[in-house]
Amino acid sequence: MDYEEIIKKLESLKNPKNVAGMARFGIRPKSKVLGIPIPETRKLAKIIGKNNDLAMKLFDSGIHEARILAGYIAEPEKITKKQFEKWVKDFDSWDVVDQVCSAALDKTSFAYKKIFELSKRKEEFEKRTAFTLICCLTVHDKKMPDKDFIKFFPLIKEASIDERNFVKKAVNWALRQIGKRNKNLNKKAIKLAKKIQNDPKGAPSKSAKWIANDAIRELTSEKILKRIENA
Repeated sequence: MDYEEIIKKLESLKNPKNVAGMARFGIRPKSKVLGIPIPETRKLAKIIGKNNDLAMKLFDSGIHEARILAGYIAEPEKITKKQFEKWVKDFDSWDVVDQVCSAALDKTSFAYKKIFELSKRKEEFEKRTAFTLICCLTVHDKKMPDKDFIKFFPLIKEASIDERNFVKKAVNWALRQIGKRNKNLNKKAIKLAKKIQNDPKGAPSKSAKWIANDAIRELTSEKILKRIENA
């Protein structure tokens, strides 16, 4: 399928009722929303196949679902730092951040280093990208050593006071995902959560309290401890 055919296909799949539902979940991007469910977008991606040039064109289409589709068909080994940066700066919704990071950006050779840079960004979705990438690496990079995940702890602690919804949720997600990777990281993630919970500099922010309490609750649960026992 070429670009025009894909756009026509996306338009044919639009569902106005879903658009309203997406808005209730905080999906209100500046780009045009068609209301296409993720499973439908993934099916289309399989038909199209991997094509990084086409992915870049789709990302620039101004259509929300086309941006997600771009992540699915992108070729991580062909994504340049310039393309990576352009996409991150154009992110305008949490679901685009999460889908594109999980499908493509976390598999670039420079993703790990970019996390440290992105965590300092002021823009909400750019900053969210850093912590979403951490989450993706916990799942997709089976060989990454514990020490490399521990290097993310200062970023998590620093960002825990960010009260913005899409940042704090990603920070919490990153802390929980690291803590679910194995027994060693579970203990260290819980210890970090307690530090965030009991900040010696003063009372932690509402965001920090929520992040810490939620992470401790999950990471100390019987279900998680049992799952990582032999990890």
